Amino acid sequence: MKPARVLVVDDDAVVRESIAGLLRAEGHEAECAASGQDAQSVLDEAMADRREFDVVICDVVMPGMSGMDLLRWIRRQHPATATVLLTGYGSIESAVEALRLGASDYLTKPVLDAELRCSIERAMRERMLLSENRRLRASLDAGEALEGIVGTDPRMREVFRLVEAVAPSRTTVLMTGESGTGKSLVARAIHQRSDRRDGPFVELACGSIPEPLLESELFGHVRGAFTGAHADKPGKFEAAHGGTIFLDEINSASPGMQLKLLRVLQERTFEPVGSSETREADVRVLLAGNQPLEELVARGEFRQDLYYRINVVTIELPALRERIADIPALAERFLVEFASDLGRQIVGFTPEAVEAMRRYRWPGNVRELRNAIERGAVLTRGQTIGVDDLPPAVAGDGPLVPTPPAAEAFRPMPLEEAMRGPERRVILGTLKACGWNRTRAAQTLGINRTTLYKRMRSLDIDLTRDRRVDASVEG
Repeated sequence: MKPARVLVVDDDAVVRESIAGLLRAEGHEAECAASGQDAQSVLDEAMADRREFDVVICDVVMPGMSGMDLLRWIRRQHPATATVLLTGYGSIESAVEALRLGASDYLTKPVLDAELRCSIERAMRERMLLSENRRLRASLDAGEALEGIVGTDPRMREVFRLVEAVAPSRTTVLMTGESGTGKSLVARAIHQRSDRRDGPFVELACGSIPEPLLESELFGHVRGAFTGAHADKPGKFEAAHGGTIFLDEINSASPGMQLKLLRVLQERTFEPVGSSETREADVRVLLAGNQPLEELVARGEFRQDLYYRINVVTIELPALRERIADIPALAERFLVEFASDLGRQIVGFTPEAVEAMRRYRWPGNVRELRNAIERGAVLTRGQTIGVDDLPPAVAGDGPLVPTPPAAEAFRPMPLEEAMRGPERRVILGTLKACGWNRTRAAQTLGINRTTLYKRMRSLDIDLTRDRRVDASVEG
């Protein structure tokens, strides 16, 4: 970890100089301020000089501006700066409030050297995550996303190119790929970039409609066409008049329905069920399948003439496991959405969580990733989503894909950082084996309870949360 630039704010000169001295001894750059107002001036001057502080360590109880007030001001004026609060009067309520307001950590005086060291490392990791998230958002704003579709992988770049190329025409487009890869989003992107963008966009998953009802759902029916048809009902093609219709899971349509679709594509006309009246279909048709249509044609399960008619332009969407490099940007996009919905400040993911997401196989593709991020945003107690906030399968119990060569390169790091993961797993496993009894767990580990509590705190082990997550996994 690179040295941090830290501002120590405390009205007690002995305390602030002591902390600053400890930080300097660790190789960090440390400055001091005697009050919240002084800290504001120092931070603003640093911003003007383009030498912002990485971390502010601030006492909670000070004359004039309190540490909590300074924290609120820093979150507004210097959002890239992490804040650690110190207090000699610690309480659960004040700690929760500090973390809710955006503090990176909350320490009780007197502060141990190891606690301070871990807190600075945690704050610097948070700042690194914020920087990475800003870079990801900037890349998305710079054009690496298309109507909510995120991707820098060459195959996704090709998808973007094809969307731009086919959108202005009326050409029928066939999208292929596994379920959950984003075919619906691609169809919407084509519609939004076409001259039909002001018209309706109608979507139907053919596999979700029972075969006897699919024809009525697509083409509508007239009163008396069948039992229960008490009134005329327009179908999806009529609803999409002047716009675009997207038919997903087209491979599930019966041969008879395939023949009717072929007629619509060739003649641009159709008849509602029970009617002899021919109606015009002024509709652009986009289709998708979740099985290889050429294989179904070879087996006689899909009409060859319809396949040739819809296979004018094919857009193949890769599975998520085939574009691992896009996972962090996709996760960031979903996190922004869910954090906003929850009204919470969640800045990103721990390195362990990112690595777990990159190594998981994602059989449910982007849809599964989105659900995993929603779970993480709901469960996390801090400002980052950790590996334990992700679904158990993603966290390490599910199918893995090999880490790409670029990610396998050794990353030099402090020994304490490298040992955090193994130490956390040992402590969690011992707690579980001891029925979550901390006294028994400390005895088993050969340490006293105070040491165990401090290690749990530094490793972000929350007994209530982790016990609940463990119970949900076993259930």
